Amino acid sequence: MSYDPRDRFFLQAKRDGFRARSAYKLAEMQKRFRLLRAGDRVLDLGAAPGGFCQVAAQAVGPKGFVLGVDLESIPALPAPIETWVADAFTPELLARLRSEGRAPYDAVLSDLAPKTSGVHGVDEARSLGLAERALDLSLHVLRPGGTFVVKLFMGAGFEEFRAQCRLGFGAIKVVKPEASVARRSKELYLLCLECKPRSA
Repeated sequence: MSYDPRDRFFLQAKRDGFRARSAYKLAEMQKRFRLLRAGDRVLDLGAAPGGFCQVAAQAVGPKGFVLGVDLESIPALPAPIETWVADAFTPELLARLRSEGRAPYDAVLSDLAPKTSGVHGVDEARSLGLAERALDLSLHVLRPGGTFVVKLFMGAGFEEFRAQCRLGFGAIKVVKPEASVARRSKELYLLCLECKPRSA
C-alpha cells in the first residue's frame, strides 16, 4: 500500500494539536521505553515543524527544557520549548549548545532527514551521513547515562553505524514505530541507551 500523507496519523495530529504526524513516532517510543522523564533537558535535531518538540515537552514538563534545532525557522512553541535556526553540520553548533543551549542533555533526538532524490542508494547514504553527524554531536553533549534516538533507513552501512553506536552506549534497540510512513518503508529508529562517559 502506498503512503498516504493524509492518513489516520495526519488526521489525528490535527485533532490533537500536533504539528506533524511524526509526533506519534516519538509518542509511541516514549510510551514503550520511557525515554524522557520529568525535568529532563532534551535536544531535538531536525525539529521542524515541531512535532517531536511538542511530545518531548509533554514528557519533561514545566521544569524540563526542550531545544529544537533546524535549518528552517520553527514557529514559536510554548515553554519549556526553545528553537534555533542552525545547521547541525556547522562546527560552531557544539560550542553554542554548551554556552547557550543548556548542555549537557539527558536525551538527544534526531529526526534529521535528507531531501530525497528518489535514488535509494543516494538517499540511504545521505540519511546515514546525517545519522553519523547526530551521533557524534550527541556523544559530546549527552550526560553519562543519557539517551540518543536517531532516524535512519535500513540499507548499506546500517550495521556499521549500529556498531559505532555500541561503542558509545550500553544498549541499542531497533524500533519501527507504527506511524512510520509505510509498512514497507525502510525507515526505523535506533534507541541508544546508557551513554558511556567520554574518555579524557
